[in-house]
Amino acid sequence: MHAHRPRTPATERTRRWFMNRSLLLGGAAAVATMTGCSAGAANTTDSASGSAQSGTPSGGPGGAGGMGPGATAVKYADFKGVTTDGTVVDDLFSIHSTGVSTDAVVKAAQAFLDGLSTKVRRASVFDVDDDEWLAWSNVDGYEREGARMGDLTEKQRNLGYDLLGKALSADGLTQTRNIMKLNAFLGDYNGGGKETLTEGHYYFTFMGTPSTTKPWGFQYEGHHVAINYFVLGDQVVMTPTFMGSEPTSATYNGEKITLFKPETKAGLALLRSLTSTQRKKVISTDEKGGTDMVAGAGQDNLKLAYQGLAAKQFTSAQRQKLLDLVGVYVGYMDDGHAAVKMKEVEEHLDDTYFYWIGETKDSSAFYYRVHSPVVLIEYDAQSPLAYGENAQMGGGGAPSGQPSGMPSGQPSGMPSGGPGGGGMGMGGTPTQQHIHTIIRTPNGGDYGVDLLKLHLETDH
Repeated sequence: MHAHRPRTPATERTRRWFMNRSLLLGGAAAVATMTGCSAGAANTTDSASGSAQSGTPSGGPGGAGGMGPGATAVKYADFKGVTTDGTVVDDLFSIHSTGVSTDAVVKAAQAFLDGLSTKVRRASVFDVDDDEWLAWSNVDGYEREGARMGDLTEKQRNLGYDLLGKALSADGLTQTRNIMKLNAFLGDYNGGGKETLTEGHYYFTFMGTPSTTKPWGFQYEGHHVAINYFVLGDQVVMTPTFMGSEPTSATYNGEKITLFKPETKAGLALLRSLTSTQRKKVISTDEKGGTDMVAGAGQDNLKLAYQGLAAKQFTSAQRQKLLDLVGVYVGYMDDGHAAVKMKEVEEHLDDTYFYWIGETKDSSAFYYRVHSPVVLIEYDAQSPLAYGENAQMGGGGAPSGQPSGMPSGQPSGMPSGGPGGGGMGMGGTPTQQHIHTIIRTPNGGDYGVDLLKLHLETDH
């Protein structure tokens, strides 16, 4: 057992603050969604519509698609992963040599850990199958474990960024750092969250010990970023990975930053390559809601039926545009392992579905999903929470996910319905200035769970 700060009842109460807050703001339905539980089912969605059963929108208290697990009922031992109907498809993953070395990321991880104080290191290292894997959130004020970047020395932080640089591609590192910068911009703009809406409020935790032969991994997370990185030999699983931002374009410390243009353009390019007949099968008749993401934090055992049109009905050119779209998300991991993952995606391309909600203009706020046995991607342009004139929590107010005070009533702008209900919810019409994305590996692949099980069965 690795030595780390035990999760005390006080810590658990802090994490459950979000659940209690949701009860005050949105009622029992919000709590049910946030905990991943509904009356009679845990972590499920309506397989017919693909929408969350209940709760307030993602990003605010009790968000279905991204609030974070809080008091999630799912433990590592009970992890099943995203499935279409609750049944895991077998024999999708295997232990094999990829031919892509993990030596660099192992060395970088060990160097980062060696640079930490004994106290911080103990608080940052967990067992390889610890529940901490599932305890991530995209919300700024969520109580996190591990080494906080803002509390480290410059040398220690640079070792952390070096680790990210070895695990991610150049684009992935730039994306991650820019999300952190715009998080700080939001704090300056909003006037709240002096600790959480900063570049420093991001945490490293480690599961297992960095090794070229034994299973281990790390998690890097904070507001709008959650990277789960599992390593077994030369195999890597970098899911679930959540990336988002509000705003998605701003100038911070003199630097103009714009995020999610590749994701937006690639989605539109695929949609526009489809025929009118194909589009009728891909585009939902549902109206775009304030939030439509369903596979965010706390949704590890989600049941989600395929929707839209399968790529087996695409032309070769359309199939390539689908691969280009997936490649944007997969391409945030290091180049070698991204190529390995893309090969896995191609093997199931016929059974890869594309689904869309919303308008189709360049500036439209829309949602799309790519879903196969081995990959699940969601892109969701959401209603404003803390940025813009229609923000639920405007300048000088409480930041996203971190309400100030405990009012007895529902605050102005809080939606009364479920995701996307009641006049769009979350303060108004969705916009490309607030985007959430996620990539997962369905059927037990997330967090490398299936690979770890295979490893334990065959090697121990």
